[in-house]
Amino acid sequence: MSALTNAKKRLTSLDVFRGMAIAGMILVNTPGSWSHVYPPLLHAEWNGFTPTDLVFPAFLFIAGVAMAFSLAKFVRDGKPTAKVYWRIGRRCALLFALGLLLNGLSTLLGLHPNLRILGVLQRISLAYFFAAVAVLNLNKRNLWILCAAILLFYWGTMALIPVPNFGAGDLSPEGNFAAYLDRLVVGTQFLYKQRQFDPEGLFSTLPSIVTVLAGYFTGDRLRQSAIASRTSMDLILFGLCSLVLGHLWGIFFPVNKQLWTSSYVLVAAGWSLLLLAACYELIEVRKIRRWSFPFEVMGLNAIFVFVASGIVVRFLYYFKVGTAEEPPSAYSWLYQTFFAPWAGDINGSLLFALVNVGLWWLFLYGMHRKGWFLKL
Repeated sequence: MSALTNAKKRLTSLDVFRGMAIAGMILVNTPGSWSHVYPPLLHAEWNGFTPTDLVFPAFLFIAGVAMAFSLAKFVRDGKPTAKVYWRIGRRCALLFALGLLLNGLSTLLGLHPNLRILGVLQRISLAYFFAAVAVLNLNKRNLWILCAAILLFYWGTMALIPVPNFGAGDLSPEGNFAAYLDRLVVGTQFLYKQRQFDPEGLFSTLPSIVTVLAGYFTGDRLRQSAIASRTSMDLILFGLCSLVLGHLWGIFFPVNKQLWTSSYVLVAAGWSLLLLAACYELIEVRKIRRWSFPFEVMGLNAIFVFVASGIVVRFLYYFKVGTAEEPPSAYSWLYQTFFAPWAGDINGSLLFALVNVGLWWLFLYGMHRKGWFLKL
């Protein structure tokens, strides 16, 4: 298949990988009990990398891959059309607003004491916006330079700029420069649970732009390459190189999801490349697709199911069941009544999350059958 034909073809593997990411996001966010979770389904406590730490950056990465296909339609004679900036701005504003909606609902229901400004959707919004603007205005060479500059700048500021009462190079939750800057700019009262550190903070969003751009480079390669196993091998080689570089950098700047360190960007991009290569080889090259349909269903309505599942979970935490002096939330009651008694604490907690993913899949399958695909 020619590069031109390939550029116009929608790659199912992109939707499947996005669906895997959103299914993983729901799975790790909704255990029956946070006291009973298998370690791989938890984020690293601080430094380190678990499978759960791949979920969020994989979603950003695939947004970048899709960007390579979507933005190409709005470039004429090497220059972006005016319409594309409106579309990008509108999409990112809606994503940010949906994130504020979820946070506002938590505050309204009394689940959190104050409105949190930042969050998952807000980070997606900001990272996608700045990555898209960069893609539309810089050539590929300068994009690579920008990525290197961002990662080195982030490392330098975190390592060299002193934080009052902590000094320079302190990477603890309270003492790192990103947390300090967030407290100054955003305000502690608007950070995650009013703590001294927000895992989706403003300054740590900067290296997440590179996560999106890593996806863009990958998508641009796919857009211009023939659908063949050699393309899959290219992704694998790039992925392995990224993993090696990330872990080597991690010796000096630890791999840390909550700080979104430069080494973490490379490690997460490496694993994302390997998983995408597997999806691409199986689905596009070898046409082995039966296994992928459930993920494709979720990937086609990813933002919708993220927001909808977040709203439902918040209401389940809000409503109480029973007449006890301190009745459990509906969320805890469901777990304690239907899962833990016969499956055990930890298996019941996992089963609760799996059932949650399954129920949302059924809902999305109904939307898929009716041709309802909600996009921003």
